[in-house]
Amino acid sequence: MNSMTGFGRGEASGGGVTVTVELKSVNNRFRDLQLRCPREYAAMEPRITNILKARFSRGRIDVTMRRVCREGRHGIMADVGLARAYHRTLMDLAEQLPNVDARIPISYIAGLPGVLTSVEEEVDVTSEWSVVEAALNAAMDHLADMRQREGEALCRAFREQLDELDDLNQRVEAESGEVASRMRLRLMDRLNKLVSDRVDPDRLAQEAAILADKADVAEELTRLSSHFSQFRRALELDEPVGRKLDFLAQEMNREINTIGSKAAEHAVSSLVVEMKTALERIREQVANVE
Repeated sequence: MNSMTGFGRGEASGGGVTVTVELKSVNNRFRDLQLRCPREYAAMEPRITNILKARFSRGRIDVTMRRVCREGRHGIMADVGLARAYHRTLMDLAEQLPNVDARIPISYIAGLPGVLTSVEEEVDVTSEWSVVEAALNAAMDHLADMRQREGEALCRAFREQLDELDDLNQRVEAESGEVASRMRLRLMDRLNKLVSDRVDPDRLAQEAAILADKADVAEELTRLSSHFSQFRRALELDEPVGRKLDFLAQEMNREINTIGSKAAEHAVSSLVVEMKTALERIREQVANVE
């Protein structure tokens, strides 16, 4: 089981370039890839996306790629026509402004926008792909390792919460088993206070049985125990189980709410509150599972 949270970094060099890839992953209901690549690698983005999709099934992954070239692959290009236009305009301006030094240093013209631009040798994307792929694979390996370690920690936390829920489930079952007899005694006491004649025992037993049936939570407890078992089995699977765990957590919540609505005594209601608290911790953590 893997978490959706993690970070990975990879770097590779070759052909006069060094490529660095950083991957930052957070939880998301689906798979959301956000790429920020150098413009020279724009044509590679579909290929990079497919590689990431094959490795990760869920989560938002921000991809940041940097490209550094060796010295000598850059040059300077001068726009002579633009420089002449600047010079001509400045000379015309000087003629209209008396007492202004008309001498214009070349360094000033060279610093004007667009006169000098940095250019790079044409990029051979095909030859650089192997460098990009190596950096990407290294980053993915680091990210996958961190997501796995985070997943193992989540797995341990899930088991602890399930053990607590199991214990609470058994305590609710024990308390609920005595509900019928206690309800019968309470009902008899109330009726004896309301009427002077002796209450028909059969009628009293029937009313108590009806009330006890309404408060019976045996089916909910059985289904809840089954959900716990399914959740534990899912933790052992070597595949993405986030959606399955989320579904099971929703089903657990449904059963616990039903038990709470049927609770006829304070003892059971208190245990239900504890169950909801433990389950809420599970639901928060499930959101991080791939």
